[in-house]
Amino acid sequence: MPDEREPQLPDFLGLKRGKCSWLPVAPGRTEFAAEVRRRILTERPQIVAVELPATLERLFLRAVERLPALSVIVYQDNTYKPQRDGDEDFDTAVYVPVEPCDPFIEAIRTAQEIGAEVIFIDPDSAERPHLHASYPDSYALNTISIEQYTEAWRLHPQPRSEEGTAFAAGIAWKLQGADPFAETLVVISLNLLDPVLEAMEVPQEEPKSRFRERPRLLNPHPDCLGEITNEYPFLQERYERFRETMADRESIDRRRVQFALFREAAEAWQVNTGETMQHWQRRLLARYTRNLAVAHRDMTASLYDITIAARSIVDENFAWDTWETATRYSWQETESDVETANLSGEEIWTDTQRIKLRRRLPSTRRRMTVPGLKKRKKEKTAGEWASEVNGNNICSYPPEDLVIEDFGRFLKKKGKGMLSDERSTVEPFTTSLLDGVDVRETVRNWHEGRIFVRNSRKVQGDVGSVIVIFDGERDERYNYMTTWLGEHQNESDMAFYSTPPFDHMVGPGIGRGEYGGFLMSLPARRMYDVWADPDYDLAESKAERLLLAGLDYSIHKYVVYAAAKPPRSIFRNIAERFGRTIVYLPVGQLSPTTMKKLRVVHVLDGYDKREIAKDYIW
Repeated sequence: MPDEREPQLPDFLGLKRGKCSWLPVAPGRTEFAAEVRRRILTERPQIVAVELPATLERLFLRAVERLPALSVIVYQDNTYKPQRDGDEDFDTAVYVPVEPCDPFIEAIRTAQEIGAEVIFIDPDSAERPHLHASYPDSYALNTISIEQYTEAWRLHPQPRSEEGTAFAAGIAWKLQGADPFAETLVVISLNLLDPVLEAMEVPQEEPKSRFRERPRLLNPHPDCLGEITNEYPFLQERYERFRETMADRESIDRRRVQFALFREAAEAWQVNTGETMQHWQRRLLARYTRNLAVAHRDMTASLYDITIAARSIVDENFAWDTWETATRYSWQETESDVETANLSGEEIWTDTQRIKLRRRLPSTRRRMTVPGLKKRKKEKTAGEWASEVNGNNICSYPPEDLVIEDFGRFLKKKGKGMLSDERSTVEPFTTSLLDGVDVRETVRNWHEGRIFVRNSRKVQGDVGSVIVIFDGERDERYNYMTTWLGEHQNESDMAFYSTPPFDHMVGPGIGRGEYGGFLMSLPARRMYDVWADPDYDLAESKAERLLLAGLDYSIHKYVVYAAAKPPRSIFRNIAERFGRTIVYLPVGQLSPTTMKKLRVVHVLDGYDKREIAKDYIW
């Protein structure tokens, strides 16, 4: 593919001075890491100078050896000064993540690959200033060159201080002591570029370096990576694989990585909940993450914004799966040659944001618990609960039966209401208000100066069977089909198809499945096995078989059929032969939250499991 970016600008920025070339970067950003690797592999300098503390050189080199596994360097910092009178000085730990997407770490790795000497030029003085580090989004490097990025940054120079000038002088002193005849590439932060270039014009004195107390290397626990890294682990893993095959002028695309992140999270979400990501949700996710990025004056969204979008557009379960996917890093292990520590974002960063996710199902890796709530039971050994299944008899979970029966009565009432509305008429008021004033029609014809009233006509007959189809498109997914009879006169006979419940055990002999569709019919204890009845073999799908059975077993005139699509026209003729009428109810008119709860079905292997089911079903 041809490179659509503008050609590299000539060196009118003064980034090439004699044998020394300057490469300004934004710390911790993937695009700059890729640019550093590309520049070193192209120019192959003899010396690579990186803006990292010389007193921590040994630990940084050890951390680079551990890559692609991430590391954290920790040391005591005694330079903190109290902000209020009367406050005592105290020691505080400083944590420095070492990750592949950092341009300084990439400079060390690539320099070692080509055999170049690495120099640590940070003087590590006690007067290190707090420098402004808010850079324009590095995603811009996908469309402009690093020279153009640097030029735009230097048009608006940052305020300087005496501490900053002294720090830049210390870096200049270190560079002035390097081999002047060797080709040198200096990788330095953008906010230090101009002060160090000016300090290089005059000889500098050796700065005073401080003593680091007990510096050591830690192996961060895999569960904490999402909080402590500059770039989220999913992106870092993509970059680690990308850097080995990186072509000239090619860069990793954050937006494509974000798309891949949502795709993998959607797959995990579907496995955990049985739901499917819709095209309109994908479109809204892209739009919302873009808007969140723009609100922060960025071109791409951060992991926090990505998680917020996942929760807002889909649900908290999807936000959890998005976070789990984004923070997964293949090379990080809990066992390591150095001490493993589970750190928090507050220990690494001074400015953090929190998001609360209330997941509605158990997690395979981590789960949030609330004090005072009893934890769900788990298998002591794999397959323990499945071994309780003997297949002699099955039964339902009574609390779920009550919910389903209530929903069936609601659909019957709603179906009759729809028929009544279809047969109602609106007419001008003459002598009687009939069934009340129709406000909408009256306002619509206000210019006529007349009042309109509604004449509702009662529907003769009741609703017999109720069929609900959650998913009629993927019959192969729902290969568990059964018919069970009501246990008393107020409980309907029921036929349904679902995912195999005993493939997902939630307790001893207790399986959890997901409805594809079900049929309910009263009176109870009349229904033959719908799935083995040859009278319904003309049906082309499981949904049509349930509809045929509903027409057959209904003792009343009307049959409610709730589905995403209406039945084929042939079923209208079949219904007439039965003396029945199909009332089609689009599922889009029903509450998505209610439908989501109703889709869960638990199958118990024996009536004895009802006594313990409440301890396992969630």
